[in-house]
Amino acid sequence: MTTTGGQGGLQALDARSRDIFRRIVEAYLDTGDPVGSRNIARLLAAPLSPASVRNVMSDLEAAGLLYAPHTSAGRLPTELGLRFFVDAMLEIGDLAEGDRSAIEGRLKASGTGKSVEDVLTEASQTLSGLTRGAGVVLTQKADIRLRHIEFVRIEPTRGIVVLVGDNGTVENRLIDLPPDLPASALQEAANYLNAHIRGRTLGETRAEIERQRAARQLELDRLTARVVDAGLASWSGVGGNRPQTLIVRGRANLLDDVKAAEDLERIRALFDELESSEDLIELLGLADAGEGVRIFIGSENKLFGLSGSSLVVSPYRDSEARVIGVVGVIGPTRLNYARVVPMVDYTARVVGRLLG
Repeated sequence: MTTTGGQGGLQALDARSRDIFRRIVEAYLDTGDPVGSRNIARLLAAPLSPASVRNVMSDLEAAGLLYAPHTSAGRLPTELGLRFFVDAMLEIGDLAEGDRSAIEGRLKASGTGKSVEDVLTEASQTLSGLTRGAGVVLTQKADIRLRHIEFVRIEPTRGIVVLVGDNGTVENRLIDLPPDLPASALQEAANYLNAHIRGRTLGETRAEIERQRAARQLELDRLTARVVDAGLASWSGVGGNRPQTLIVRGRANLLDDVKAAEDLERIRALFDELESSEDLIELLGLADAGEGVRIFIGSENKLFGLSGSSLVVSPYRDSEARVIGVVGVIGPTRLNYARVVPMVDYTARVVGRLLG
């Protein structure tokens, strides 16, 4: 399972604070109501006065994990608190046999002589009925032939790929971006691809760019060997993961050797092209890749802008392990995550088997 956010805040809490925080969150997920110190004190294994519990709750509130919806009310977990709970404290077991049988039975029945749309509709309705949330199904056409592509950064390390097909269909795919990828690389990649992708799938485009990259590398190797053998340059900086650097020397000789000067200029251009193609290949790989089960809580749910809801999604794959769509559940932030996560994961796997 993949989630967003970190665990540093909870790791800094002592055992008593963690226990109190966990019980507040579990009570909220069960009832949706604020939890008071007196009720928490009665639940603790070790005796602790309500006043002591209130002190711990104040510390948790100061850390941004809890908040009081009303004066003199109990406490509720914040979105940050729920994220910490999901990342560091949530225990996810196997799917209950009754839920497993319900999913398997309904989807297999829908898959007998039915269309892809029938299977996906049944998957959405099954998840909705079992979780009392809204079932979500997003399909991706893995073989879409492209007319246009855009990369949009929505967070420092998250982005959306917008794919427009030759037939006018539009797909939006959520991707992780390398933290060191410059913003200009996204626009440059889109500009280059839009000049070369028409009528090609993502896979075909990536294969073509990798072929071009291999050809440039061969040309680079040939040219550098020639200028090094001629005594006009040497390699430096080799070691560990450090790249090789071409050190040019004997520059005065270049004045009399126009061909050598042209070779060095071509080498410089090839270095630039190879660096750009590496970014392109990486972006195309991200655009074509899928993710495991993901949990988006509250305002993290940027895809739908439902700040008061949570989204649990998982990709389903075809027989060649390619991601062809996503199934999931949208519900309140107090979803029963321990039950919903394995349910969504199992539904995605069953849908993948039926459609694959």
